[in-house]
Amino acid sequence: MPTPTQITLHRASHVLEVGFDDGNQFRLPAEYLRVNSPSAEVQGHGPGQKVLVAGKIDVAIDEIVPVGNYAVLLKFSDGHQTGIYSWDVLHELGRNQQGNWADYLAALGAAGLDRGSDRRT
Repeated sequence: MPTPTQITLHRASHVLEVGFDDGNQFRLPAEYLRVNSPSAEVQGHGPGQKVLVAGKIDVAIDEIVPVGNYAVLLKFSDGHQTGIYSWDVLHELGRNQQGNWADYLAALGAAGLDRGSDRRT
């Protein structure tokens, strides 16, 4: 399991930068992290239960709370604070960012939603 060597929150750009001991470095926007939260609220309690989260274009990360030696809890400006981002989850989100983001945008479009609003168009 890759382990972070640095985690930096860039507040102005709403980006979490994570460097790993395997040499990977990822710039993960707060919106991307929020809509892909590992919490049950977003992921559901089983396969195929993921909830499509819209309207988070302006969300920010207010606080990063360490969870043992294996994860961080991200507290978001919209009040969401139940997702624990393990090192594996952060690494996977970084490695698959482009595909995950494309899938998210396609799902929003199919649902008649957009990044700026959680109301159907």
